[in-house]
Amino acid sequence: MTLDLSPPVLYSFRRCPYAMRARLAILASGLTVELREIVLREKAPEFLASSPKGTVPVLVTSSAVIEESFDVMLWALEQSDPEGWLAMPEVGYEWVARCDGPFKTALDHTKYAVRYPDLDPKQERGRAAEFLVDLNLQIASSDWLFGAKCTLADIAIAPFVRQFTNSDRSWFDAQPWPNLQRWLSGCLASDHFARIMTKYPKWQAGDRPVLFPNPA
Repeated sequence: MTLDLSPPVLYSFRRCPYAMRARLAILASGLTVELREIVLREKAPEFLASSPKGTVPVLVTSSAVIEESFDVMLWALEQSDPEGWLAMPEVGYEWVARCDGPFKTALDHTKYAVRYPDLDPKQERGRAAEFLVDLNLQIASSDWLFGAKCTLADIAIAPFVRQFTNSDRSWFDAQPWPNLQRWLSGCLASDHFARIMTKYPKWQAGDRPVLFPNPA
């Protein structure tokens, strides 16, 4: 029997917050994947063959196709978690569910308001802000959501808070959320974040494999 020693393939898109958090977890795990940068308006047929839903990230291993970003994070960290990101209380998973559910919905209604003409973008921003107010309170007495140490929840949530702030940075900066603003700035200034935001050309069949992460 011939063993498949090639690394798993990660279809990704640099600016997508779902793909960002998947790359962050893979980077922290110390695992290596082949990164294939997808242009969402010109999706590679190999990508769509792996995952007809056509959204990133998608991780293709020798035995499975993982199509949800949080599942990609768990896949990586359950194999190797040298930074201890999985060492968080169970309520951390509830925070991630709130982020991925009500907050992301309100974020989309705010950032892409033109797509939702029947909704009031200011009301939707207010709904998103409810989550951010709670985050600000949660971080009030520590550097991270659950104390002095970064965990999976911090990394799973930060890319979406970044996406929200980019829709109206001056508004976000004017809010009375010093803890949240400090937390987000720390996340975005980290070496991890800098490394996952390296630019890659669009992948197409026949290209030389690009391994992720690149050496520091």
